[in-house]
Amino acid sequence: MPGLIGRKIGMTSVFSADGKNVPCTVIEVGPCVVTQVKTVEKDGYKAVQLGFGEAKEKNTTKPMMGVFKKAGTTPKAHLAEFKFDEDYNLGDTLTVELFADAEFVDVVGTSKGKGFQGVVKRHGFGGVGQSTHGQDDRLRKPGSIGACSYPAKVFKGMRMGGHMGGDRVTTQNLKVLKVIPEHNLLLVKGSCAGCNGSTLLIEK
Repeated sequence: MPGLIGRKIGMTSVFSADGKNVPCTVIEVGPCVVTQVKTVEKDGYKAVQLGFGEAKEKNTTKPMMGVFKKAGTTPKAHLAEFKFDEDYNLGDTLTVELFADAEFVDVVGTSKGKGFQGVVKRHGFGGVGQSTHGQDDRLRKPGSIGACSYPAKVFKGMRMGGHMGGDRVTTQNLKVLKVIPEHNLLLVKGSCAGCNGSTLLIEK
């Protein structure tokens, strides 16, 4: 199995063997239940669908309740598919011990939403001009956004103010510092996208 579903607990720091204070992210990984097995014959591709977190039956659709009952498990709040080569059966449970022999992992999450932001915060612009010579309200403005006569349009992809955050972000090659199976915890070096309590995908 290449990965599991988890939940971001928060950040802390641990001391390494040589006495350095290392910042790390604590992730609750699994247990994940196999809710569906995709096959080439039936679905056209080979993958396994995992479920994580408990959901109320009244908030689950009837088709999904049929999927969960077929797998012999309770309704799950989060589902994700992973392509794999091994054989798994419906109802199998996968835990954080999957990463016991992993040295690095990739973590996929949704970044924090910042709302509508200007170009200085969103793209790191330095601001236009100085607050002297009769102008005092354009320090954080973007400045010119295109030609005026030709081609008489603003090019696509122009960096401007707009919605910031709330994007799918993959943080690659995070070093695995510690695996705590009894508490389903995984400690990785550095930070990953998302607020505390958000759902993450952890991939080898």
